[in-house]
Amino acid sequence: MEDDAPVIYGLEFQARALTPQTAETDAIRFLVGTQSLRYDNQIHIIDFDDENNIINKNVLLHQVGEIWHISTSPADKGVLATCYNKTSDTKVMTCAAVWRMPKELESGSHESPDDSSSNTQTLELLCHLDNTAHGNMACVMWEPMGDGKKIISLADNNILLWDLQESSAKAVLSSSTALEGKGQLKFTSGRWSPHHNCTQIATANDTAVRGWDTRSMRQIYCIENAHGQLVRDLDFNPNKQYYLASCGDDCKVKFWDTRNVTEPVKTLEEHSHWVWNVRYNHSHDQLILTGSSDSRVILSNMVSISSEPFGHMVDDDELSEQEDQHQEEKIKEPLQDSVIATYEEHEDSVYAVEWSSADPWLFASLSYDGRLVINRVPRALKYHILL
Repeated sequence: MEDDAPVIYGLEFQARALTPQTAETDAIRFLVGTQSLRYDNQIHIIDFDDENNIINKNVLLHQVGEIWHISTSPADKGVLATCYNKTSDTKVMTCAAVWRMPKELESGSHESPDDSSSNTQTLELLCHLDNTAHGNMACVMWEPMGDGKKIISLADNNILLWDLQESSAKAVLSSSTALEGKGQLKFTSGRWSPHHNCTQIATANDTAVRGWDTRSMRQIYCIENAHGQLVRDLDFNPNKQYYLASCGDDCKVKFWDTRNVTEPVKTLEEHSHWVWNVRYNHSHDQLILTGSSDSRVILSNMVSISSEPFGHMVDDDELSEQEDQHQEEKIKEPLQDSVIATYEEHEDSVYAVEWSSADPWLFASLSYDGRLVINRVPRALKYHILL
């Protein structure tokens, strides 16, 4: 029984960190991290049972501090990394660590835990990404197609590439580079590209977006004023290797071809406040999800710049041949870009939106008041794409 109605789950704490469990491709599972100054922080493991439209949750204690960012290993269902605040000698540092969840919670389960099992379990610390020399951690990225052994962390103006060894119990810094320039340079976010054999990442700092080669740790492109204000988030198109989306405090979402960064390929201006998050759908790259401090989640259909602009897969080489044939047979026009739906179930800033790793039609959004909403792509559009 499939229903387009949203499913809402309320955490009792404020929260801004959300991630799908990337290694889990059978069950629909998200992880949410809390931000509480007064209590121990937690990671809520949210399993969505789509047959019955219900949420099952397990809670893990994260006693080291407020969680600012979570990411999960692409290869091991039980392993995740967090960036968190730690207070030492009146100074607040943002640190990062790699953790393992209890064995019995690694896979998504559809059984409702009975109430007796609601005694909270604790995450097992595997290793710290020791960054005392490098500054505050903004985010941790796993090599997307990797074996879960390579991760990059962004700390202030440093890019740090780590090798996880001894079943992730030890992190060795294998290379690093620093952003040079005037003023207080700080990375706000980054994404590891799934293309080019996973040798490229993109980072955001201030109003700029930069690409880096992870082998030489050199900058390969720079979009100087990608946004009029701070760039908040980035994502790579999973099917088109040069396409990158960015969003920021100028309320805009922009799409770039990294081979020519003078102008964005497209710009979306649907939000009325800062755009915190942008995510491409993993299977259907025309579907773009954005979340903003205007409390709204917007699902857009950016079909003109997708890998299926004519309703089927096209690569760049194929287009020129098609243009040659244009006289003989009229190719149907590219489909039109549009906003598919605006979701208004949140009453506070939406700090995170994520697609499920297991179900391409399902996504979660998280607002600062601890409200997690699970929604689906409207059924009519789903069938339109599939049929």
